[in-house]
Amino acid sequence: MLEVRNLTKVYNDGTVALKNVSFSVPDGEFLVVIGLSGSGKSTLLRCINRLIDPTEGEIIWNGVDLAKVEGEALRKSRRKIGMVFQHFNLVKRSSVLKNVLSGRLGYTSSWKSLLGRFSDEDHQKAMQALSRLGIADQAHKRADELSGGQQQRVGVARALMQEPEMILADEPVASLDPVLAHSIMQRLENLNKEDKLTILCSLHYLDLVQRYSTSVIGLRNGEVVYRGSRSEIQSMTDNEFKEIYGEDAERVGGGLEGNMQNSGGTAV
Repeated sequence: MLEVRNLTKVYNDGTVALKNVSFSVPDGEFLVVIGLSGSGKSTLLRCINRLIDPTEGEIIWNGVDLAKVEGEALRKSRRKIGMVFQHFNLVKRSSVLKNVLSGRLGYTSSWKSLLGRFSDEDHQKAMQALSRLGIADQAHKRADELSGGQQQRVGVARALMQEPEMILADEPVASLDPVLAHSIMQRLENLNKEDKLTILCSLHYLDLVQRYSTSVIGLRNGEVVYRGSRSEIQSMTDNEFKEIYGEDAERVGGGLEGNMQNSGGTAV
């Protein structure tokens, strides 16, 4: 169980990115975080795994307050939380295999990680992860030789190398076309269902939310303004939609649209 309690993040310039955000995520949930750009989605996910330090509040996971732990305790907690990024965050000049192996750094001694030395077992795990993502044949290519969709699969494989219990996916398909977006979301859905991994995923497009989420929270200006199940968000009316997200939501093809029954891809 993940419990976020009264989480607040104020940046040095005074920007309030999150304000008293509270919610809980049962183990094995596929929670989607939705909201317009600037609503606090990325800040929320990055606070959970402490890429960003929260200003106030608690992040209770497996009985540990991640907002307060430091040093080795934080390192041990974070290695069970995989992260998938919007822009992949790969070392472009390194091979796919080396990028995936970097997911083992939390389990490797400092001097070995500096030298890039990994065990035969780690190499085997990496190839298994790549095989599971359908790109084992790309293992020895440079990361920047791959398509965007393939690079994001590398990012998912790298997260798997942590042997995670939870994966945070920060707008993982925002850089991809609709077909590739569904491909990546299906991979995450498989991990959720087959491995019972808890998934927290921020998304822009509500057709993806409808298809993959088991629960949803909506953020606006750093505050939680909506909580619901996939069935509840599918039945939301135009007016309810606009009350939550304002008038700025657009369909991929342009034009305001609040009808989330349409699968054309409403952006939030």
